[in-house]
Amino acid sequence: MVELRKAKVTDVENIHALINYYAQRGLMLARSRSMLYQFLREFIVAEEDGVFLGAGGLHIIWEDLAEIRALSLVEQAVGKGIGRRLVGKLIEEAKHLGIPQVFVLTYQPGFFIKCGFHEIPKERLSTKVWKECIDCPKFPNCDETALIIETGV
Repeated sequence: MVELRKAKVTDVENIHALINYYAQRGLMLARSRSMLYQFLREFIVAEEDGVFLGAGGLHIIWEDLAEIRALSLVEQAVGKGIGRRLVGKLIEEAKHLGIPQVFVLTYQPGFFIKCGFHEIPKERLSTKVWKECIDCPKFPNCDETALIIETGV
């Protein structure tokens, strides 16, 4: 049975390796260990029988907006509904916190559309989002797709 739980310090190496595996293939942005330690409390991990399957984070931008970040699964876990469960858990967390909207910037828009997100122009996102983009190697030429979902709050 796949368990979703809050990330622990011992998960950082697995999360780092997985994110950067996909980043090397141009499928997501790389993350440093430093960033993962700094934002570890934002992450949820999927595991089965103690085996790491993937992770994703919910980063609060402002009182009305949060971002799902660094969502990734090991290749063997893809297509089994685990990614959807992670997204659902992160959206539920945003709802619990009273955050009405969650967005993603992604190279995999089809997956998020299947999770109920809809595409929006990046320019519609709050300027508070862009303060974090300054450190991105692709800034200011972001080639990710922006999608958003209402949490129902």
